[in-house]
Amino acid sequence: MKGQLSDIARLNHILDAINAIEEYVHDISFDEFSSSSEKTFATVKQLEIIGEAANRVTDYTKNINPGIEWSKIIGLRNILVHDYYIIDHSIIWEIIEDELLKLKTQIENILELIQ
Repeated sequence: MKGQLSDIARLNHILDAINAIEEYVHDISFDEFSSSSEKTFATVKQLEIIGEAANRVTDYTKNINPGIEWSKIIGLRNILVHDYYIIDHSIIWEIIEDELLKLKTQIENILELIQ
């Protein structure tokens, strides 16, 4: 696997992207988020990074925490990249509020096991 990134690096990319999103939306409302093209664009880009990194994590590492919905994360990335014209900011906000912290904890737990 010379030249390829390790799962540890990819999982850290996911954490970095989550941390960036948390910074973008810290102390703002949905209305502030949805009216800011910079915040929405940057958040979508970070979600794409999460999905791309998730797509490249090995099955071995994915199986360490089967509670992570890897296929949904990857599917979201595909929608954001290929069907960008149908992005609904309220769905992105819902993901931020309901899913990101849980995913962050799950990724941190995997990293503790494999490092």
